[in-house]
Amino acid sequence: MIDALLLKLPGVSARKISGLDAYFVSDKMFACISGSGVGLRLPAATATELQFSRGDVVPFQPGGMASTREWVQIDRAEAAEYEKDLELFQTSLEFVKGARTR
Repeated sequence: MIDALLLKLPGVSARKISGLDAYFVSDKMFACISGSGVGLRLPAATATELQFSRGDVVPFQPGGMASTREWVQIDRAEAAEYEKDLELFQTSLEFVKGARTR
């Protein structure tokens, strides 16, 4: 389901990283499936705001890793509901595409 949503966005590719399904643009990861949710990399201010404004957004901590300010996880009960987050996925994609690599 997430594949169908994300792989239709321009320039997106999918591959596995440490056993997780991850999504890339310009060879940089912007989204990742972990457990029952989808992790997204967003500008830190957007990520923080989402965690306070939505009950289904939590810090992204795949495999118990420490979360960073730019990563959040969206937990939707139904995979089809991620369609409602398409704008966020696009924001993430643009953010990562434009981010300078350290």
